[in-house]
Amino acid sequence: MKVQTKWFGEIDTSEDKVITFEKGIIGFESYKKYMIVFDAQKEAESSIMWLQSLDDAALALPVMKPELVKEDYDPVVEDELINTLGENIKDAQLVVLVTLTVPSDITKMTCNLKAPIIINADTMKGIQLIADNDDYQVRMPIYDILDSKKEKDGE
Repeated sequence: MKVQTKWFGEIDTSEDKVITFEKGIIGFESYKKYMIVFDAQKEAESSIMWLQSLDDAALALPVMKPELVKEDYDPVVEDELINTLGENIKDAQLVVLVTLTVPSDITKMTCNLKAPIIINADTMKGIQLIADNDDYQVRMPIYDILDSKKEKDGE
């Protein structure tokens, strides 16, 4: 299937790559269908990806794996909510992402550790939850963390 996007042009994808958020995403509750967009040439080391809405071509949220900035990331969430992603959730292949805010001054970039996006790769269902962890920030500064990782990796 072909998906028209504002930022990435036309993308060719398959129906099995579509992620359904039955409750939408915080702030975008009426948009239910998304896909992950990333640089295919850098798939293995791609740190920033995009959660592209299939309901609105202009809506694409920057996301990343939280372990890139907080290695021990372990959000505490209600079992009742996480169980909406499918049966046998303990054995499911879950993907956890956090949203980014990237202002014009990129050094002020932050990620939201408080509201992770959890996707069951087996059922392709997703949900955004509020983590009960008191030490997780809504706007955690990450530019310096990513920059130092880049230097370590020799980029």
